[in-house]
Parts: sequence; structure tokens; C-alpha cells
Amino acid sequence: MPQTAFTAKITGRVQGVAFRAWTRSRARTLGLTGWVQNDATGSVSAHVQGEQAQVETMLGDLWSGPAAASVRDVQARKAAPDPALTSFEIRP
Repeated sequence: MPQTAFTAKITGRVQGVAFRAWTRSRARTLGLTGWVQNDATGSVSAHVQGEQAQVETMLGDLWSGPAAASVRDVQARKAAPDPALTSFEIRP
């Protein structure tokens, strides 16, 4: 099946609240591949790819995050799927 992808920048209280671990867990549950990482600005960036319905679900889920998070904004844009990504990882 064709894959779709997006990159996102998530802002708010998203560092120090297990946002990356939550994102990886949720993405794996949905069968998605990609990565998530903290940014020096205090935001979190992510690249998510997979089947359209699951990718759209993940995009919506990023607005919630884990219980301790307080998401202010999710800026997402379409991206090209990367065939080299075979799992979902937390990047340093």
C-alpha cells in the first residue's frame, strides 16, 4: 500500500514529560515508522510515515500527548516517505 508522511513541530510543555516515549509507543501501536526528537528550542520534532488513516490518527494524537504534556501547537507539513525507516525511534 502507498505510504504518506509528515514532519511536525510540537510546541508547549513537551519536554521533560515523556512526550518522545509516548510518541514512539503510540506510533508503534499504529504500525507507523519514523522518529521523534527534542529540539534545542524546547519543542519536539517528529517524522511520521505509514498508511494514510494511521498517519492522520497520529497527527491528531500529537495534539494530546501524554498526561503531563500541555501541547500549544502542532505545525505539520507533508513530507516524502523515507524507505530507510523501518521502525519508530527516539533520536537524541
